[in-house]
Amino acid sequence: MVAAPCARRLARRSHSALLAALMVLLLQTLVVWNFSSLDSGAGEQRRAGAAAGAAEQQQQQPAAPRRERRDLAAHLPAARGGPGGRAGGGGARGGGPGGARAQQPASRGALAARARDPHPSPLITLETQDGYFSHRPKEKVRTDSNNENSVPKDFENVDNSNFAPRTQKQKHQPELAKKPLSRQKERLQRKLGAQDKGQGQSVLGKGPKEVLPPREKAPGNSSQGKDLSRHSHSRKSGGGGSPETKSDQVPKCDISGKEAISALTRAKSKHCRQEIAETYCRHKLGLLMPEKVARFCPLEGKANKNVQWDEDAVEYMPPNPVRIAFVLVVHGRASRQLQRMFKAIYHKDHFYYIHVDKRSNYLHRQVLQFSRQYDNVRVTSWRMATIWGGASLLSTYLQSMRDLLEMTDWPWDFFINLSAADYPIRTNDQLVAFLSRYRDMNFLKSHGRDNARFIRKQGLDRLFLECDTHMWRLGDRRIPEGIAVDGGSDWFLLNRKFVEYVAFSTDDLVTKMKQFYSYTLLPAESFFHTVLENSPHCDTMVDNNLRITNWNRKLGCKCQYKHIVDWCGCSPNDFKPQDFHRFQQTARPTFFARKFEAIVNQEIIGQLDSYLYGNYPAGTPGLRSYWENVYDEPDGIQSLSDVALTMYHSFIRLGLRRAESSLHTDGENSCRYYPMGHPASVHLYFLADRFQGFLIKHHVTNLAVSKLETLETWMMPKKVFKVASPPSDFGRLQFSEVGTDWDAKERLFRNFGGLLGPMDEPVGMQKWGKGPNVTVTVIWVDPVNVIAATYDILIESTAEFTHYKPPLNLPLRPGVWTVKILHHWVPVAETKFLVAPLTFSNKQPIKPEEALKLHNGPPRSAYMEQSFQSLNPVLSLHINPAQVEQARKNAAFTGTALEAWLDSLVGGTWTAMDVCATGPTACPVMQTCSQTAWSSFSPDPKSELGAVKPDGRLR
Repeated sequence: MVAAPCARRLARRSHSALLAALMVLLLQTLVVWNFSSLDSGAGEQRRAGAAAGAAEQQQQQPAAPRRERRDLAAHLPAARGGPGGRAGGGGARGGGPGGARAQQPASRGALAARARDPHPSPLITLETQDGYFSHRPKEKVRTDSNNENSVPKDFENVDNSNFAPRTQKQKHQPELAKKPLSRQKERLQRKLGAQDKGQGQSVLGKGPKEVLPPREKAPGNSSQGKDLSRHSHSRKSGGGGSPETKSDQVPKCDISGKEAISALTRAKSKHCRQEIAETYCRHKLGLLMPEKVARFCPLEGKANKNVQWDEDAVEYMPPNPVRIAFVLVVHGRASRQLQRMFKAIYHKDHFYYIHVDKRSNYLHRQVLQFSRQYDNVRVTSWRMATIWGGASLLSTYLQSMRDLLEMTDWPWDFFINLSAADYPIRTNDQLVAFLSRYRDMNFLKSHGRDNARFIRKQGLDRLFLECDTHMWRLGDRRIPEGIAVDGGSDWFLLNRKFVEYVAFSTDDLVTKMKQFYSYTLLPAESFFHTVLENSPHCDTMVDNNLRITNWNRKLGCKCQYKHIVDWCGCSPNDFKPQDFHRFQQTARPTFFARKFEAIVNQEIIGQLDSYLYGNYPAGTPGLRSYWENVYDEPDGIQSLSDVALTMYHSFIRLGLRRAESSLHTDGENSCRYYPMGHPASVHLYFLADRFQGFLIKHHVTNLAVSKLETLETWMMPKKVFKVASPPSDFGRLQFSEVGTDWDAKERLFRNFGGLLGPMDEPVGMQKWGKGPNVTVTVIWVDPVNVIAATYDILIESTAEFTHYKPPLNLPLRPGVWTVKILHHWVPVAETKFLVAPLTFSNKQPIKPEEALKLHNGPPRSAYMEQSFQSLNPVLSLHINPAQVEQARKNAAFTGTALEAWLDSLVGGTWTAMDVCATGPTACPVMQTCSQTAWSSFSPDPKSELGAVKPDGRLR
């Protein structure tokens, strides 16, 4: 009886302690759950693995720290077979989710076991022809797909909740996700404290009474530099997309949203962080987004006018044909492709207004030059840096519309937007005849799906801000009431009446939609659709933008734009010759197609051009050649990497040696030269869609007459892929290559020529033929036979491409590297690639201490945590101490000794094919560049623009 009250008291205390423990556990769980998605590099990789078509995302994002354990168990199958178990170094992304694994061996014993076991455990598994496994049902390829917007079809499977920082140094900070929110704020405060010190405030407030510091003037291309709703525009503005906040008082708020804090942590500039904070606070206080918008369309539901497609009817020109304003929004350096497209669409009766991206100065110079030849071509006096998905693109279109409407001498009827990647698939006359029949219509392509799903998929219910050439996601928002939101493709044809309404109307619909879409991802894919559908012009909408886009979402949806936008997006593929039949089999009116890239495939453009306008005369030069500029002297050498500058100088020296050896005669100096200064220009050269090398234009002094001349040197890469001798009975491997800037969509390296330096991170790619499932071993060997990395790849029967970037410690040892591919430890093939020693560092001749640091390889020759030395005898790769000592001496070279070492390496992997003179020369046997077939000064009639022909055309 005495013990009973004690027992009850003990029970009550135990019950209270248990409840307290449960509460603590619950709170900890909530905290971890709530913040586990913030900026965690590992978390992002796991979630990105769930995204269909995001297989190669690891190749588009900065690599993880070299010594970080990489666990892919969340989204990759277990490694198959072999001794040794899971590698100590962890896995890394290979081909894609559900079908790829790469691991490094854990021990030397496991390495030695490789020679005895044909299926060692470290694997990359590739299970489909595209190098990744997709969980979606296969889509039918349709020539007029209804899915015309730029986000993945299976959007619900893509997690857009967190986004990694944009630099390699920032990316891998998983501790941020695990800290309480206040710790994140404190960390951000420390980051900004030095810059904000002296103003008395921080960008982040701690409570509702804190006031943000006054906003500074917006720099070029910031979101506050342009207001979509303004009717005037400074012609010299380089503003971005989102409008300038008009409040005189800075809003007060506590920034607690995880997405806004993530954006503030990743933003680079102080001004951008300021904009993010102000935009978030204005939105939180209800001062940013409209709650309700007036609808002026008298119709119920969505209007869609049907237009008849009669191929014969468009051959006859009406008595009062429409006149078109072509708005070309272009960027990059593909000036010859742009000129060829312009040549195909030009007619003297139409008008051409060209906007060149603010960052594309070379292209801007080329456009200004050819535009002066034609009275109906003008170039915008203002330029913006338009990014994928950014509000700046919508700003560009709206300002172009205002400009065109103010040009009273241009009586146009239709507004058509095009890029340099577009090309006509029917003639100008056919387009004019068709539009003349439907001159009151507006042609836009809608998404054609459930509207609520489209809103989620497109991110219209999320708040975005553009600054620092990035689209930052800041949180959720509501769609305004009273209107129907629509969207689809951002390529359209609009009549003048509707353009006037969009550009100049101050009614509730247009004003509030401009405000709403100023903070929207991909606004050009929805703004015009939504305004048209809710406006008095709603009965003029035709659900067809008169073009065909080459969507291949299995390849094009890789979340490849996450470095510039906090969202997953898609991009269409380039057309190839096998797609030509699609242009003739559309069931709806189509007049343009996209995308085309001459640097990827020019043959399809030639096919289209001949189909529309007939073949060029026999013997026309340059029809199968393509040149694209990668450097121009006015760009300045600061636009070049140290690797490129180093290699270009070596190319020049090797070219002059070739000229001396092949053109020089004894006792005469007329064909001997001394190089002067930096390269004047550099072009990529292609013939029959195959890369032929670099063309380097450079200034030299002729030693015979001591006068300045200008030459152009053609450097071609030597064959680096070699099949084993004697040939292996393994025949699936077709090609192997090493490079950087791997394009998983077009499946090629964008770093043409594979110019690599000690601080580059190379990717190994293999192309496979069909056959049985096989496992191959890939081994990376440095110039002194140190095995840098080794891994196995399981190749499924339908795999076409595999690629993998081993996490090597930097710097790489300069010299010729070898990637060996073995099957059952029998050599199949090998690929050699050059890691060039640098003669320049920060565009200046390299200093001795810099050369030693960059050219000695990683400390202790340890490219990874594991040592693969036990494999050297197995592979008969012997490390020669004299060779190692020579490499150590080479690392100390500078000046002419370094140049001699570099040129010997480059000469072994590149060939100086030819040299020509761009102008007068004292060398009597030197050919003139304009008379060669290869020079960038060679005739190129397909891209050259001349006088307008009697029929009003250029082509």
